[in-house]
Amino acid sequence: MIIFNGKIETMDSTVGTASALLIRNGRIVSVGDGQLMDLARKSEERIDLQGRTVLPGFTDAHIHLLGFAQTMSQIDLIPINSRVEAVELVSEQVKQSSPNIWIQGHGWNQNNWTDTIFPSRVDLDPVSPHNPVLLRAQSGHAAWVNSFALDLAGIDDHSPDPPGGKIVRDSDGSATGLLLEDAMNLVSEVVPKTSYLAAAQEIKLAFESLWKVGITGVHCMDGWTCYEALDHLAAARQLKMRVTKYIPKDDIDQVLGHNMRSGDGNEWLRVGGIKLFTDGALGVRTAAMFDHFEGEPDNYGIMTLSESELNHLVSLASENQLSLAVHAIGDRAVHTVLDALSQLPAPSTVPHRIEHVQLLHPSDVGRLASMGIVASVQPIHSTSDMEIVDRHWGERGAYAYAFRTLLDHGTDVAFGSDAPVESHNPWFGIHAAVTRRRTDGSPSPDGWYPEQRIQLYEAIRGYTLGAAKASGLANKSGSLVPGKYADLIVLDSDPFSMDLQLLHQVKVQGTMIGGEWVVPLDNLN
Repeated sequence: MIIFNGKIETMDSTVGTASALLIRNGRIVSVGDGQLMDLARKSEERIDLQGRTVLPGFTDAHIHLLGFAQTMSQIDLIPINSRVEAVELVSEQVKQSSPNIWIQGHGWNQNNWTDTIFPSRVDLDPVSPHNPVLLRAQSGHAAWVNSFALDLAGIDDHSPDPPGGKIVRDSDGSATGLLLEDAMNLVSEVVPKTSYLAAAQEIKLAFESLWKVGITGVHCMDGWTCYEALDHLAAARQLKMRVTKYIPKDDIDQVLGHNMRSGDGNEWLRVGGIKLFTDGALGVRTAAMFDHFEGEPDNYGIMTLSESELNHLVSLASENQLSLAVHAIGDRAVHTVLDALSQLPAPSTVPHRIEHVQLLHPSDVGRLASMGIVASVQPIHSTSDMEIVDRHWGERGAYAYAFRTLLDHGTDVAFGSDAPVESHNPWFGIHAAVTRRRTDGSPSPDGWYPEQRIQLYEAIRGYTLGAAKASGLANKSGSLVPGKYADLIVLDSDPFSMDLQLLHQVKVQGTMIGGEWVVPLDNLN
């Protein structure tokens, strides 16, 4: 196949912009101008791009692939504005369900409600007396459940908090139905498990949603069942997405038992390493902090791993040639992870990475770069969270979502969405990173902490070559040069010549993975 007469942004500084690509056997053979037509065989397909812009396919460097797929069949609580609306949606679902069937939903965020008070089981119990209810917060770090679910999990007013978690209680000591961090596992463990075969079908159905926004690869953070599902799809040649898989620490015995190493796998499914959690989240105020949350003098967040546990897991992973992806949101958590990783040599195949890096202590701004640690960040969080950063972190917000600072210090940065926590559309993340504004233009024409804005090329690089470097695949993907995968997208407009405030409106007209159009170019010949 040869595609020509386009504006092809190769994302390679030595090649720059081209107008034609020659593709054979799923890889790029040559990059150049119209003269490439002379290299094409008569039998090869010729596609006139008619001036359209082409980019390398995007890789979402932090997504919960199975979680994203499963939310498609759950109650969507992201758009709601109050507890009342959430309860109404649960009530409607209960009416359509048999008794004892779990009612699940995702995406509530009390910070976006007219009443910002945390919800409780008292809200849910009247509409769900015969069904257990589990509603996960948008952050993924809190769960809102009813009394039926608490009973099934064996949680009562005298149940102790599990390590790394908290059972929220009212002034009388009664469990409210709000579970934070690892306390969520007490309920999720009694929800009927999804088989890997069922999970495979759910994931397969989700691919089209990813392709349509230009995603050709992902770094997945879900558990062992998800890995088994992906492995099944890969064996059946139905995995039409390049996946680098990170496995949470709860499944580390499976990883070690299968003698897995970072970098193992093939062009479709590859082992990234082990995923660790060291703290909570900003929205539910469990991120681990050096100084307390604003207005909460006793709240410094939650370290979900002690320093000794973290050091043990870091050493265990290193001994088994497994790279680490470590969740750290608060400045104390980021600092603690940097200290732990500083004891290890840099991996040879897949670099270590810190997920989120939402708040940096000023003394740590250059440490990721100096240690070769990737900042795996989600730029859409910056604009989603700007109000609660101001509310809960105050002046510390100057070092929140500090993408410009990280890049200026030479940090390798990879961009993702954290879907289903946020939209999986990379253009929302690109828009947020470049403008530091929401799609409605708020908070101002200059954006929130405008000194942290980055250039458009840098933002696109975060989803392309930056993500490829984070998975140790910079020699195979992330840019459109000879020898690399023919993974690319065709756009309806040129993002480099448009009003930056309109970046979130860019649409993908065609998506190619390995030389195959998974989103066909219907309007081109």
